[in-house]
Amino acid sequence: MKGGKSGLYEDLKRQILTMELDPDQDLDEASLSEQYGLSRTPVREIFRTLEGEGYIDIRANRGARVSPMSHESLRQFFMVAPLVYAAIGRLAVQNFRPKQLDELCATQERFRAASQSGDATAMVIENNRFHEIIGEMSGNPYLQPSLRRLLIDHARIGKTFFRPRNEDMQERLRLAVEHHDAFIEAIREHDEDRFVKLVFDHWELSRANMELFVAPGS
Repeated sequence: MKGGKSGLYEDLKRQILTMELDPDQDLDEASLSEQYGLSRTPVREIFRTLEGEGYIDIRANRGARVSPMSHESLRQFFMVAPLVYAAIGRLAVQNFRPKQLDELCATQERFRAASQSGDATAMVIENNRFHEIIGEMSGNPYLQPSLRRLLIDHARIGKTFFRPRNEDMQERLRLAVEHHDAFIEAIREHDEDRFVKLVFDHWELSRANMELFVAPGS
């Protein structure tokens, strides 16, 4: 466990994305201050930063909690996510910079390695970063906050995708890795239409697994 402000910030993000911290779970400011060797003020600063990014909620006189996931928010997620991903993708193809593409490729290699070793936590983190970079490529200040918020819930409700329980789920994960390669190629070739088609193909790969999270008994 890392110490200091940066350690607390990164650890909370990771724990929320990987569901080590449950939605709606309270965050103990005093305990975190002691654990990371910080006073209350920098812990509160980190909380405010994470609130702005959509990871936590801060309630007056009730402290901080991990962002909840209600049935209504999940319904809105399923309605909006692929549309935002497609719009972001078109802009990324138009506006990406070579250094961003290099970072995307490096992230993909880490994601591929994690998929081959079965490291579910690393897959969640690297997949999230892969799609964050595409958002950064878009350069759009209106869509990027929406993307970042969607990716938080996408990671949380998509956790079953990175823990395949049968051959079909394993094949879907293999195809997801291939889709990432195809995203990179579409960006490199400035092919917006191919990127958008891939968005919806990629969405369909994970949608069934995400629905297991929403209704595990179905």
